[in-house]
Amino acid sequence: MKRFFTITVAALLAMCAVAQEEVQEKITRQALEVESLFPMFFTGGFHAGVGYRLNDFRVRVSVINGGTYNAETAGVHNSSADFNRFYKTSPGVFLGYNVWKDLEVYTFLEFHTFEIEQKSTGARQKLHSTDCGGGVGYQFFVWKGIYIQPAFHVYLRKSQNLDFGTEIYSIPNVDLSPVIRLGYRFWSRPKHYHWSLF
Repeated sequence: MKRFFTITVAALLAMCAVAQEEVQEKITRQALEVESLFPMFFTGGFHAGVGYRLNDFRVRVSVINGGTYNAETAGVHNSSADFNRFYKTSPGVFLGYNVWKDLEVYTFLEFHTFEIEQKSTGARQKLHSTDCGGGVGYQFFVWKGIYIQPAFHVYLRKSQNLDFGTEIYSIPNVDLSPVIRLGYRFWSRPKHYHWSLF
Protein backbone atom coordinates (compact mmCIF):
# COMPACT_ATOMS: atom_id res chain seq x y z
CA MET A 1 0.00 0.00 0.00
CA LYS A 2 2.82 2.41 0.89
CA ARG A 3 4.65 1.63 -2.38
CA PHE A 4 1.44 2.16 -4.39
CA PHE A 5 0.79 5.44 -2.59
CA THR A 6 4.38 6.67 -3.19
CA ILE A 7 4.26 5.83 -6.91
CA THR A 8 0.84 7.47 -7.28
CA VAL A 9 1.98 10.67 -5.56
CA ALA A 10 5.18 10.85 -7.66
CA ALA A 11 3.26 10.39 -10.91
CA LEU A 12 0.62 12.96 -10.00
CA LEU A 13 3.24 15.50 -8.92
CA ALA A 14 5.09 15.14 -12.23
CA MET A 15 1.86 15.51 -14.20
CA CYS A 16 0.68 18.45 -12.14
CA ALA A 17 4.00 20.30 -12.33
CA VAL A 18 3.64 20.41 -16.12
CA ALA A 19 -0.02 21.36 -16.01
CA GLN A 20 0.57 24.08 -13.42
CA GLU A 21 2.84 25.94 -15.83
CA GLU A 22 -0.01 26.15 -18.31
CA VAL A 23 -2.52 27.58 -15.86
CA GLN A 24 -2.70 31.35 -15.79
CA GLU A 25 -2.10 32.71 -12.32
CA LYS A 26 -5.19 34.30 -10.82
CA ILE A 27 -5.61 36.13 -7.55
CA THR A 28 -8.76 34.87 -5.86
CA ARG A 29 -10.63 36.94 -3.31
CA GLN A 30 -13.30 34.39 -2.40
CA ALA A 31 -13.78 30.74 -3.32
CA LEU A 32 -15.75 27.67 -2.35
CA GLU A 33 -13.97 24.32 -2.73
CA VAL A 34 -14.89 20.67 -2.29
CA GLU A 35 -12.24 17.98 -2.02
CA SER A 36 -11.52 14.42 -1.02
CA LEU A 37 -8.62 12.43 0.36
CA PHE A 38 -9.44 9.95 -2.39
CA PRO A 39 -7.05 7.09 -1.40
CA MET A 40 -9.49 6.38 1.45
CA PHE A 41 -11.94 5.01 -1.14
CA PHE A 42 -9.36 2.38 -2.15
CA THR A 43 -9.40 0.97 1.40
CA GLY A 44 -13.19 0.84 1.71
CA GLY A 45 -13.53 4.19 3.51
CA PHE A 46 -14.36 7.74 2.45
CA HIS A 47 -13.35 11.35 2.94
CA ALA A 48 -15.09 14.61 2.05
CA GLY A 49 -14.22 18.23 2.80
CA VAL A 50 -15.71 21.65 2.08
CA GLY A 51 -13.60 24.79 2.26
CA TYR A 52 -14.27 28.53 2.03
CA ARG A 53 -11.44 30.84 1.00
CA LEU A 54 -11.30 34.58 1.74
CA ASN A 55 -8.19 36.26 0.37
CA ASP A 56 -5.26 34.18 1.67
CA PHE A 57 -7.20 32.36 4.40
CA ARG A 58 -9.18 29.14 4.07
CA VAL A 59 -11.50 27.43 6.55
CA ARG A 60 -12.31 23.79 5.83
CA VAL A 61 -14.44 21.12 7.51
CA SER A 62 -14.12 17.44 6.71
CA VAL A 63 -15.19 13.94 7.66
CA ILE A 64 -13.05 10.81 7.28
CA ASN A 65 -13.45 7.06 7.50
CA GLY A 66 -10.33 5.07 6.68
CA GLY A 67 -11.90 1.68 6.03
CA THR A 68 -9.12 -0.92 6.28
CA TYR A 69 -6.26 1.62 6.21
CA ASN A 70 -3.90 0.94 9.14
CA ALA A 71 -2.99 4.33 10.64
CA GLU A 72 -0.65 2.70 13.17
CA THR A 73 2.11 2.68 10.54
CA ALA A 74 2.18 6.50 10.65
CA GLY A 75 2.94 6.56 14.38
CA VAL A 76 6.31 7.71 15.70
CA HIS A 77 8.31 5.93 18.44
CA ASN A 78 5.60 3.97 20.25
CA SER A 79 3.71 2.66 17.22
CA SER A 80 3.07 -1.06 17.63
CA ALA A 81 3.47 -3.94 15.19
CA ASP A 82 1.08 -5.98 17.39
CA PHE A 83 -1.94 -3.74 16.74
CA ASN A 84 -3.87 -2.20 13.86
CA ARG A 85 -5.48 1.24 14.16
CA PHE A 86 -8.41 2.10 11.89
CA TYR A 87 -10.11 5.47 11.34
CA LYS A 88 -13.81 5.26 12.09
CA THR A 89 -16.07 8.14 10.96
CA SER A 90 -14.53 11.31 12.41
CA PRO A 91 -14.95 15.08 11.79
CA GLY A 92 -12.28 17.77 11.62
CA VAL A 93 -11.82 21.51 11.12
CA PHE A 94 -8.87 23.18 9.37
CA LEU A 95 -7.59 26.77 9.16
CA GLY A 96 -5.14 27.51 6.38
CA TYR A 97 -3.11 30.38 4.98
CA ASN A 98 -1.66 30.75 1.48
CA VAL A 99 1.94 31.80 2.01
CA TRP A 100 2.89 31.88 -1.68
CA LYS A 101 0.74 31.33 -4.78
CA ASP A 102 -1.07 28.05 -4.01
CA LEU A 103 1.29 26.90 -1.23
CA GLU A 104 -0.80 26.54 1.92
CA VAL A 105 0.16 26.01 5.54
CA TYR A 106 -2.59 25.08 7.97
CA THR A 107 -3.48 23.92 11.42
CA PHE A 108 -6.25 21.54 12.35
CA LEU A 109 -8.30 19.94 15.08
CA GLU A 110 -9.67 16.45 14.38
CA PHE A 111 -11.99 14.48 16.64
CA HIS A 112 -10.90 10.96 15.80
CA THR A 113 -12.55 7.72 16.73
CA PHE A 114 -10.08 4.87 16.22
CA GLU A 115 -10.80 1.17 16.30
CA ILE A 116 -7.81 -0.68 17.75
CA GLU A 117 -7.36 -4.32 16.75
CA GLN A 118 -5.09 -6.76 18.56
CA LYS A 119 -3.60 -8.83 15.74
CA SER A 120 -3.03 -12.01 17.74
CA THR A 121 -6.64 -12.33 18.95
CA GLY A 122 -8.67 -10.14 16.58
CA ALA A 123 -10.16 -8.34 19.61
CA ARG A 124 -11.17 -4.73 18.95
CA GLN A 125 -11.77 -1.68 21.12
CA LYS A 126 -12.62 1.92 20.31
CA LEU A 127 -10.46 4.86 21.35
CA HIS A 128 -11.46 8.53 21.08
CA SER A 129 -8.70 11.08 20.51
CA THR A 130 -8.69 14.84 19.89
CA ASP A 131 -5.76 15.38 17.54
CA CYS A 132 -4.25 18.74 16.69
CA GLY A 133 -1.35 19.57 14.43
CA GLY A 134 -0.29 21.20 11.22
CA GLY A 135 0.23 20.59 7.56
CA VAL A 136 1.67 22.04 4.39
CA GLY A 137 0.37 21.41 0.88
CA TYR A 138 0.29 22.83 -2.64
CA GLN A 139 -2.77 23.10 -4.87
CA PHE A 140 -1.86 22.11 -8.44
CA PHE A 141 -4.68 23.28 -10.73
CA VAL A 142 -4.76 20.81 -13.61
CA TRP A 143 -7.85 21.88 -15.55
CA LYS A 144 -10.24 24.75 -14.88
CA GLY A 145 -11.26 24.39 -11.22
CA ILE A 146 -9.88 20.88 -10.68
CA TYR A 147 -6.84 20.62 -8.42
CA ILE A 148 -4.64 18.03 -6.78
CA GLN A 149 -3.13 18.90 -3.40
CA PRO A 150 -0.30 16.74 -2.08
CA ALA A 151 0.43 17.60 1.55
CA PHE A 152 2.19 16.44 4.68
CA HIS A 153 0.56 16.27 8.13
CA VAL A 154 1.88 16.13 11.68
CA TYR A 155 -0.71 14.88 14.21
CA LEU A 156 -0.24 15.46 17.94
CA ARG A 157 -2.26 13.86 20.74
CA LYS A 158 -2.15 13.04 24.44
CA SER A 159 -1.16 9.60 25.75
CA GLN A 160 -3.90 6.98 26.05
CA ASN A 161 -3.85 3.24 26.74
CA LEU A 162 -6.21 0.32 26.18
CA ASP A 163 -6.03 -2.92 28.14
CA PHE A 164 -6.49 -6.03 25.98
CA GLY A 165 -5.82 -8.39 28.90
CA THR A 166 -2.64 -9.96 27.53
CA GLU A 167 -1.28 -6.69 26.08
CA ILE A 168 -1.53 -2.95 26.65
CA TYR A 169 -2.00 -0.72 23.62
CA SER A 170 -0.52 2.81 23.76
CA ILE A 171 -1.50 5.18 20.98
CA PRO A 172 1.43 7.12 19.45
CA ASN A 173 1.64 10.77 20.55
CA VAL A 174 2.80 11.79 17.05
CA ASP A 175 1.77 10.65 13.57
CA LEU A 176 3.62 11.72 10.41
CA SER A 177 1.53 11.26 7.28
CA PRO A 178 1.72 12.23 3.59
CA VAL A 179 -1.72 12.86 2.11
CA ILE A 180 -3.12 13.73 -1.30
CA ARG A 181 -6.44 15.41 -2.09
CA LEU A 182 -8.46 15.78 -5.26
CA GLY A 183 -10.61 18.88 -5.28
CA TYR A 184 -12.71 21.27 -7.31
CA ARG A 185 -13.09 25.04 -6.92
CA PHE A 186 -16.62 25.39 -8.28
CA TRP A 187 -17.22 29.01 -7.36
CA SER A 188 -14.76 31.83 -7.04
CA ARG A 189 -14.71 35.60 -7.12
CA PRO A 190 -11.50 37.24 -8.33
CA LYS A 191 -9.89 40.13 -6.54
CA HIS A 192 -10.53 43.42 -8.32
CA TYR A 193 -8.08 46.28 -8.36
CA HIS A 194 -9.13 49.93 -8.62
CA TRP A 195 -6.56 52.37 -9.95
CA SER A 196 -6.71 56.09 -9.38
CA LEU A 197 -4.37 58.99 -9.92
CA PHE A 198 -5.96 60.91 -7.04
